[in-house]
Amino acid sequence: MGLDSMFGGGHILIVMLGLLGALLLIVSVFINNQVAHYTQRDERHKEKQLEYYRNTFSQLGVILLGIAVSLFIFFFQQSYLERQRHETQMQELLAKLSVRLSRAAPLLEFVAEIDPVLDDGGAYIDPADGGSNRAVSATGPDFARQVQAIELLQREIDLEDFGAMQFSGDFQSSPLVNQIDPSLWFGMVKDEADLAYAAEQLRQDYGDLRAVLGARKPGEGVSDPDVAGSLKREVLDVLWDYAWLRDRSRRLVGRACWFLSEGPKFLSLKPIGAVEVRYDSHREWLVEARKAYEPVSAGGENCYAMLRVAEQS
Repeated sequence: MGLDSMFGGGHILIVMLGLLGALLLIVSVFINNQVAHYTQRDERHKEKQLEYYRNTFSQLGVILLGIAVSLFIFFFQQSYLERQRHETQMQELLAKLSVRLSRAAPLLEFVAEIDPVLDDGGAYIDPADGGSNRAVSATGPDFARQVQAIELLQREIDLEDFGAMQFSGDFQSSPLVNQIDPSLWFGMVKDEADLAYAAEQLRQDYGDLRAVLGARKPGEGVSDPDVAGSLKREVLDVLWDYAWLRDRSRRLVGRACWFLSEGPKFLSLKPIGAVEVRYDSHREWLVEARKAYEPVSAGGENCYAMLRVAEQS
């Protein structure tokens, strides 16, 4: 640790006082030699005059050196206490991050169940650009099975649990938050906002889907021409919000695991551009996430494995 970081710029004053005090003591030694010289020549007046200067310079030198030493001790103690306080804050923040990650990561077990629904036949992009994705183009019995899968996911995934992924809440309450790279901070907050929005939209989507189906079973709804069109629109809405939910939740967990893997050094991390950018499909992001997160681990688990991504055939 350098003097600037230790004393916050006060080192200049300490050095100046110390040098001035030492200089005065050197001058007083020089004057003392002159006093001895005039004592031998028995020039009492000159001797007394030089003794006065000698005593004055030596006293000032001792005082200035004393002040410099006192300031050094004071700043050193303050620096030590500041380092201790910073370390305590860091350990507290890492502990909170670890606890929140341990609560958030298991949710990706349920998120993984969304993958086969969205990526049926190809990477899901959006309802207007399905490509080879059967989740968008499903009809007939395939469409009925899709609706059944959504109903199963609705029962298995508690959307309220995704509130555990609000990592910024722990950072926001820490004095260390201003040390995080702004791009990482904004990315985290944006992902959390998108995740909360997706969860809220899914609650509404489920209600709308149930309203369209009514008392009908999925197969009956798909077979009814008066219902099938409305049912398709509601399913596409669900799929769209599923895509947001899985992408943002994995981004948040991956980033948090990466933070935790670096320990106290995570405050100095810079964004990984390829991971922070938005892609047309979630699969594209996973390719980059694997490169970034597979080499690091936290809590004994690989950060990419923590995302619970099934191997694509």
